[in-house]
Amino acid sequence: MSEDNKDLGNDLNDMLDDAKDGAKKAGDKISQKTSEFSDDAKKAADDFSNDAKEVFSDGKNVAIIAHITFIGWIIAIVMNSSNKTEFGSFYIRQNLGLILLGVVSSWIPIVNLVAWIVLLIAWIMSLISALGGEMKPTFLLGKQYQEWFKGL
Repeated sequence: MSEDNKDLGNDLNDMLDDAKDGAKKAGDKISQKTSEFSDDAKKAADDFSNDAKEVFSDGKNVAIIAHITFIGWIIAIVMNSSNKTEFGSFYIRQNLGLILLGVVSSWIPIVNLVAWIVLLIAWIMSLISALGGEMKPTFLLGKQYQEWFKGL
């Protein structure tokens, strides 16, 4: 029986060695796959970062956001301050002028309705120009807005 025990012991040692080799191969394969996944994730993150920089660098988003209420205008100023573009600054100044003109015209009772309609038309035309990527001053006081609000 002792011979059977030795054979059984040798068989168990062989099986244990095979299991160790299999576990080592599996570990190496997992390590390789993890490394490949990590490289793919880094590449995807770099691509996303570059795409985001490209989207925000043209200023078109800032210009469009500046048209969305007074809060949107404030958000556009914050966005433009970190990555200042001429296009974004142009529309921030245009919309500040339209906002101020709207506030001033709201105090004049008789002119109020007509002024708001004219301002709405100017705002829509400005938004269309921003969406089209063109820097067109509004028909009211667009050129003056650019001069008056140079600091923005």
